[in-house]
Amino acid sequence: MKFGFGKKIADLFSFGRKLDESFFEELEDILIEGDFGSTNTFKISDEVKEKKPKTKEELTDMVKTIIENQIKPLKIDLVEGSTNVFLILGVNGVGKTTTIAKLATYYKNQGKSVVMAAGDTFRAGAIDQLKIHSERCNCRIVHQAPGSDPGAVIYDALTSGIAKKDDLILCDTAGRLHNKENLMKELQKINKIISSRIDTNCYHKLLVLDATTGQNIISQVNLFNKAIDIDGLILTKYDSSSKAGALVQAGFPIAFVGTGESYSDLEVFDKNKFLDQLLSL
Repeated sequence: MKFGFGKKIADLFSFGRKLDESFFEELEDILIEGDFGSTNTFKISDEVKEKKPKTKEELTDMVKTIIENQIKPLKIDLVEGSTNVFLILGVNGVGKTTTIAKLATYYKNQGKSVVMAAGDTFRAGAIDQLKIHSERCNCRIVHQAPGSDPGAVIYDALTSGIAKKDDLILCDTAGRLHNKENLMKELQKINKIISSRIDTNCYHKLLVLDATTGQNIISQVNLFNKAIDIDGLILTKYDSSSKAGALVQAGFPIAFVGTGESYSDLEVFDKNKFLDQLLSL
């Protein structure tokens, strides 16, 4: 699966082709297939109609300008001398625990001390999975038995991390959705525990999304944001997504992107790189 759709858009503009009804129907089809949604699709189409580009470069520049205003990076700087906390959210299967390992690797490579909190006590194997990651990343982990109160695990991790002056605590959470009400109450409780002990500027709530998911991204963002007001997104499978339009629709700043399978395959989100890939520039 190739990331971006820009080559198709540029190819629409052949020498001498009229900007007629068939041209705009093709343009709109490409945007809809890229999961840009009807609002963005018609906005782009209407602007192209109004400005009447004369070259394929002008066409892609118009599309880029519209999209650019809707994409925001989230730059996270850890507060020196304080214990920082990332609450990692997301549905099952998006790669939360692997993302935690990548984040641990990223910050340990900067010389930071990192501890993992096994707050997903619901999913079978989640704690053991995080234990393996912690060993491979050479990080401490705070955990309890499966079925334990997730809030208690997070509280213990905060107590330990603050006492040991750790730079960053990465908190895993459950991602089950068959019982949304219980999950949301659980997340709200965890959020309250962290907020009561960690300064706002040291605390970030980050939603992990599978970048290949398409329109389901929107419902996931809305669900978790309604529960605890997320700060930003982390994208997995970013290197293989052709459904980037949904990320534009989501409307939330993006902090990191996963670009491969290894622990080192995590990058700070680069807005310009995103737009160039999207438009195949």
